[in-house]
Amino acid sequence: QVQLVESGGGLVQAGGSLRLSCAASGRTSRRYTMGWFRQAPGKEPEFLAAISWSDGPTYYADSVKGRFTISRDNAKNTVYLQMNSLKVEDTAVYYCAARSDPVVVTQRWQYPYWGQGTQVTVSS
Repeated sequence: QVQLVESGGGLVQAGGSLRLSCAASGRTSRRYTMGWFRQAPGKEPEFLAAISWSDGPTYYADSVKGRFTISRDNAKNTVYLQMNSLKVEDTAVYYCAARSDPVVVTQRWQYPYWGQGTQVTVSS
């Protein structure tokens, strides 16, 4: 088992930046592929980005490609989501997720471990 805790959310103006963090604890000796998702009010959850355990392959949704960057610091058991050029439509609860497999995937059901989420609000 691994526990995930997100932080770094908040209120930011459109065009601004935020960096989300996701700290893992528990069985962190295992290797996990990490993903970021979000869910806006009244909308389905949306995959954003994922990174393999080896800090190798990454994958981004088209909606955030070029604006968001996923990275990880395995020494700190932490994964990050740097979000730039934020838009009002980026407002959502952001979740990190983990799976004990090196393959980068995009479906929610493929990630068994989830954090509690952090709110990001982008104002116009």
